[in-house]
Amino acid sequence: MSPEKNSSKTKLCPVCGTRLNANATKCLVCGTEFDVKADTKKKSEVRAKRLPEITLSLPAALGLLALFITLGAVAVFLILNNPGDPTTVGDITPEAGTATSSPTITITPTVTQTPTEAPTWTPLPPIEYIVKPNDVCSGIAAAFNVSVQSIILENNLSADCNLLENQVLMIPQPTPTASPQPTETLSEAEKTEESCEKVYYTVKENDTLSSISDTYNVSMATIREYNSLPSDTVLEDQTLIIPLCMREPTAGPTPTPTSLPPYPGPNLLLPADGASFTSDTGTITLQWAAVSELQSNEAYAVTIIDLTSENKLTETFYVTETSYIVPASFSPNDGRPHVYRWYVYVVRQLGTDEEEENWEAAGNKSEERVFSWYSTTSPQVTPTSE
Repeated sequence: MSPEKNSSKTKLCPVCGTRLNANATKCLVCGTEFDVKADTKKKSEVRAKRLPEITLSLPAALGLLALFITLGAVAVFLILNNPGDPTTVGDITPEAGTATSSPTITITPTVTQTPTEAPTWTPLPPIEYIVKPNDVCSGIAAAFNVSVQSIILENNLSADCNLLENQVLMIPQPTPTASPQPTETLSEAEKTEESCEKVYYTVKENDTLSSISDTYNVSMATIREYNSLPSDTVLEDQTLIIPLCMREPTAGPTPTPTSLPPYPGPNLLLPADGASFTSDTGTITLQWAAVSELQSNEAYAVTIIDLTSENKLTETFYVTETSYIVPASFSPNDGRPHVYRWYVYVVRQLGTDEEEENWEAAGNKSEERVFSWYSTTSPQVTPTSE
């Protein structure tokens, strides 16, 4: 048997889409009435509108799901890392009528270690000074190794620093500075090395040790030994130290005789300018570099001036060495610091008489340096009997 074919014609309701008999005049579902004449004349079927359908494949759906998850994670991360107020975790507004408090985070203060303060120098009390005739501020300042401005400020003087005879001034004591101990003196080799003039020479192309030796009139052996060279070979851009104090005499059948002094001013070494000493230091050694090999009738004249003493005690001592120990007679014993100026020059002996030797200057004077020397113990006062 073959299935029975439905040969009857049908039509669709234009409103609800219900399939009806072709001769139906009214929809049994929604009640819409049909125009029979219009339907008989139409050849095409009337179809109801349908909603648009979106069809996604499985990979596209998974991709959209991953995108939404990623955006949600980024939003949560930004909210957690930007809470707004750093002291609160967040405020949640509850339903009306319920009061809640925002939790706060208590920050524990960091313990800061107090740095250890370095010991400070206790300033010495000012020195009382009575103005003498013809005294001026600049002279008093030089005698005590202080500035004129410090005297003006200490005594509330005018800017011109006008002084009156017998006026009492308070002189601020200079701050003692650290200086090398007098026992740290240079050896003879160190003094020679310190006073030797040197030139730093960079080897150029085609230079040889012989050509450099001829240029500076210093022997090849001296340059090689001074720079610890294993041989006479030098390299380009190598730096050599040329000791000019070890130059050879001018060659020739009639060499030019070395001119006699005046000698240059000696180069002072120790103590440093402005050094300060106490009575606990011990002896004070003055030291300078040799200017040349002195003749048998020549010596160094060392002049020391006590600027703080009332009559500016001045002494000159003659020695053949390049150092001199300050005699104990210059040591301060009045309980206040003394300022000393010293310098050195070469002298030549003219002869001797019955009382003293006669010397004349045979060279230039060195630079002048100053140092201070004060006693740490108070002067002893001898009681007077009535």
